[in-house]
Amino acid sequence: MRLFLLPISTRRSLIYCEKLHEKAVSERTLLDRLTIKANEIWAAWEKDEKAPGQWKRKITISGNAALKRIPYEEWGLKTIPTLTAKRKKAIVEGREKYHVMFPGLYLHQQKVPEILKKLATERQGMHRSKMIWSVVGMPFTAPFMLIPIIPNLPFFYLVYRAYSHWKALQGSKHLEFLLENGLPKENPSWELDEVYTAGLMYPTRQISRAVPRPTKQQAEEVARVVEQQTNEGTEDVMVLQRWNGKLIAEQFNLPDMEVEIERAVEQVQKSIKAKEELAEEKLELERATAEPGKTAKDTLPKHVIAKLEKAEKAEEDIKQKAGDVAKKDARA
Repeated sequence: MRLFLLPISTRRSLIYCEKLHEKAVSERTLLDRLTIKANEIWAAWEKDEKAPGQWKRKITISGNAALKRIPYEEWGLKTIPTLTAKRKKAIVEGREKYHVMFPGLYLHQQKVPEILKKLATERQGMHRSKMIWSVVGMPFTAPFMLIPIIPNLPFFYLVYRAYSHWKALQGSKHLEFLLENGLPKENPSWELDEVYTAGLMYPTRQISRAVPRPTKQQAEEVARVVEQQTNEGTEDVMVLQRWNGKLIAEQFNLPDMEVEIERAVEQVQKSIKAKEELAEEKLELERATAEPGKTAKDTLPKHVIAKLEKAEKAEEDIKQKAGDVAKKDARA
């Protein structure tokens, strides 16, 4: 089984498990059948234009917006299957093979075990408590059953959230069990390095597909510049573009991976942007209270000013190098 550890930024990563083959109808559990049925109903509602006021489509639009706010870490853990007794025995006996693939130039191999352990254990308590509270809240949605035509949406939402937290909890326990048994095996992937580098070098998916794949030298240079931008690990820098999710999914023939990457990139970008806006507000406040003739930057400690100047220079360097590479490829 292949696991993918995909850095979204220099501090945050997405775990994704390659989807196993579809179970035969006879092998599906009751939960499997209910999940499939729910997905079919939701897909039908998205296309239904005959309901009065198109209430079904409006509900799915609002529902999809709510789903996008679920943390990408939860979505990632949900891709890891439940650890059955049969699979657990196979792992202990060494008959089950697991590999974790990651872009070695953008995620140092020595950090992989630490990140996997954090993903496996950090959110277990939260998923357990929220699953319980979702179940506790279900009886309180009974009054909504009195509304005609429209189903009891609050109840079904709590059912879904309870299931989602349970699934993420099972995925985290599976990953934790693997780590306790010396798995998965770490496999740095040059294919991932190529796609990551292309995403940082070129502005669009179309250009990335049209030009030659990045060379190892180009990839190492781009990775070095990204490392410089982090200011010795103090800054969080994006390393994955939203449009790049499709290329990664195509590279490994995993179409379901695309939406997981896009969701994670969007959430991390918003988080970093919010942090930057908070820093800007702080600078504005400092500017307002600064001494006459001084700027907000002047009021900062010297070591902070040095880091800011280093970051600005690193950002200019990566833009210039990417431009030089693009011009060279265009001439070729």
